[in-house]
Amino acid sequence: MTTCPWCGTNYDEFRTNCRNCGGPLPLPRPGVERDEPLPMPPPAPRPIADSFAWKLVFSDGWFVAGTVFTILGVTFSCVGLLMLVAIVTLFIGILFTLLGFAFLAGGVAALIWRYQQARKTVRVLQVGQAVRGEIISVEPNYNVRVNGRNPWLVVYRFSAHGRPYQGQVSTLNPVGHLFRAGNPVYVLYLPDTPEHNAIYPHP
Repeated sequence: MTTCPWCGTNYDEFRTNCRNCGGPLPLPRPGVERDEPLPMPPPAPRPIADSFAWKLVFSDGWFVAGTVFTILGVTFSCVGLLMLVAIVTLFIGILFTLLGFAFLAGGVAALIWRYQQARKTVRVLQVGQAVRGEIISVEPNYNVRVNGRNPWLVVYRFSAHGRPYQGQVSTLNPVGHLFRAGNPVYVLYLPDTPEHNAIYPHP
């Protein structure tokens, strides 16, 4: 049985993408050995929904931080504007308002940046060209904490157009034995911009 790590839908037979949320499904674990050949990703275009970008950003530490800063910005701005209206606390009101606008600008910028990155990842998963790569390291990222958990940081390398490239992916899902340092992995990349890449299936 295969379980979608994004929405929890179960499948008796392996399929590349979830019918419910469109996210890529993990490869079946039982009986898979390191020396077995990796199954090729399906040919492009792959049926990954554009809405899958939201699944990615909600597990992204920068997006969570941007959300917090945006909420702080709105709160400080509203309090500061109320103080300005009261006039009695004019100086403090100006400070609160300026601080709120700074938080708001930084938070919104982070949200837009991470969502654009997630859209690029979805694009890579949909139409990216496949090449074999290798996992360099798999470690918990102790600098980020989302819902009380540290995401896993999977670092990998591959070659495209005769040049070496390196990429990384962050995930809150448990990493199976397929994602271990030294293991082969398939990498999808955009031919025109190989720096936009992702491993498949996306963990």
